[in-house]
Amino acid sequence: MDIQILGAHNCVSEKSRLVTLLIDEVLAIDAGSLTSSLSFEAQQKLKAVLLTHQHYDHIRDVPALSMNFYLRNTVINIYSTQSVCDSLSTHLLNGELYPKFLEKPENKPTIRFNIIEPGKSEQIAGYSILALPVNHSISAVGYQVISSDGEELFYTGDTGPGLTDCWKHVSPQLLVVEVTASDRFKEAAGNGGHLTPALLKRELITFRELKGYLPQVITVHMSPGLEAEIKVEIDALATELASPITLAYEGMQLHI
Repeated sequence: MDIQILGAHNCVSEKSRLVTLLIDEVLAIDAGSLTSSLSFEAQQKLKAVLLTHQHYDHIRDVPALSMNFYLRNTVINIYSTQSVCDSLSTHLLNGELYPKFLEKPENKPTIRFNIIEPGKSEQIAGYSILALPVNHSISAVGYQVISSDGEELFYTGDTGPGLTDCWKHVSPQLLVVEVTASDRFKEAAGNGGHLTPALLKRELITFRELKGYLPQVITVHMSPGLEAEIKVEIDALATELASPITLAYEGMQLHI
């Protein structure tokens, strides 16, 4: 399984993009930077897009991606919960901000939206996909992705503390987890449904107690202005746990 981090941050600038993962060039998770990172030809290779929740930084490129598929008379499969579908149809793809690509064209809508049921494994684009609820400020899920060869990734999406129930269902070789802020903002981050290095430490210790190991860990969704602080704290955490934990960056290539 080849994973590319198209976007690793929660803010956009010349050097930072919103979180998006691309797996084997055909499966995307979250859509913060799909169109800004991929050529038209690369976008057409996509077989499915998984969305964790409806916050703007995770769905931003859905309208632009839909326009690109619409102009080529092709269809993109998007998977998520009902609340994400409702938000897209009400606020973005509502015929005012962007065309109603969930309905248009009439006989072959550009977006084929598929409702995911958390806790129920599904076969999507050749992968076994399991959505699991996480603790965020709104309803959100993380995704376990297992390839046909048995490689396993778990991506938390945006989450705060309390991942024990997720850990019971997954045994990934690679864990992609959000770490939004440094420990100076631990209380605010936790209350807002996000993690800091200290909050991540608790979750990883619980994982190791349950599973007997720690996977390779990659952090995403960092606030760029806090990234230097986050890196110092993550490096210290990796040393303390004697396990690799690395901050992601745009264009990062991973293989499991």
